[in-house]
Amino acid sequence: MSRPKLVLASASPRRLALLAQIDVTPDAVVAPAIDETPRRHEAARVYAQRLARAKAAAVSVPGALVLAADTVVGAGRRILPKAESEAEARACLALLSGRRHRVVTAVVLAAPDGRRLERLVTSQV
Repeated sequence: MSRPKLVLASASPRRLALLAQIDVTPDAVVAPAIDETPRRHEAARVYAQRLARAKAAAVSVPGALVLAADTVVGAGRRILPKAESEAEARACLALLSGRRHRVVTAVVLAAPDGRRLERLVTSQV
């Protein structure tokens, strides 16, 4: 029996680089088309889990393992958006400077038979 194909559900070059560090090369990389808008009062961990699950579901490939993840930075009850420009990055860094914040990563591995492995890791910074 051959191994199932591995599909990375991500548009992030960093995700691909992380897999390369552990000598894993996906058979395909597909950018999921999902709405990444946070919901009102949504906690960072809930948001990260929801997005990782949605990415895995959006990239469903018959017979393949689908790996999806999302990383979110939370400060207090606020979810920081991904910086799209240098100015936005500076604003986020200024907000975080000297403050404790959380970096939350949710990972979903969806198997061809419908099973899912999920992990959530939170780091206090």
